[in-house]
Amino acid sequence: MPMPTEERVSQLVAGLVERRGYDLEGVEISTSGKHADAQARVKVTVDSDDTSDLDSIATLSSELSVQLDDAGEFGETPYLLEVSTPGIDRPLTADRHWRRARGRKVRISLREGAQSPEGAATFEARVGAFADDSVALVLGGRRNPHRVTVSLADIAAAVVQVEFSPPGARELELAGGVVAGRPTPGQEDAVAVDDAADVRGTPNAQPESVTASDSPTEGIVE
Repeated sequence: MPMPTEERVSQLVAGLVERRGYDLEGVEISTSGKHADAQARVKVTVDSDDTSDLDSIATLSSELSVQLDDAGEFGETPYLLEVSTPGIDRPLTADRHWRRARGRKVRISLREGAQSPEGAATFEARVGAFADDSVALVLGGRRNPHRVTVSLADIAAAVVQVEFSPPGARELELAGGVVAGRPTPGQEDAVAVDDAADVRGTPNAQPESVTASDSPTEGIVE
């Protein structure tokens, strides 16, 4: 039986993910082994405006596992289901990503021909308020913080950066603070722990334990 596509798995899980108050950020499927020894790894990435705790992610993982088992798309192929939230170094590709990243430092690459507020096509800034087709950015770091507004149409790529110390008070104030429920930049980053939570399980099995980790994929349930 052929392996289901990522698009097909997305269709299967999207409704349940949404009903539980999450946005489906992506599905990735990879395989290891050959023929009779083949095993699939299914990674489902979700996010929400609220902080996602391990218990909630574990519950969602169990429900998704049951749904995938009932659908029977993997046939006799064993699979490992991993449900996670985005790590710190997440790309910002949708409006909701910009809203949730307020207060975070990002590395921005402008589109060719766009006028840069820093003089360079690639630069770092702290995300401020998002409004329709533009986003406020705080430049200058702790020493000379100042706010500018950039059109999203001028941004080719933006990736959240790991920080090892908290931002200056004025810098964070200009950004409008951190989104409620999210950690202050530099607090968790300093120990290489992000706001991701991984939950791993096998078909027809209930999670047995929760352990915290210092890796960028913390909180594993197996």
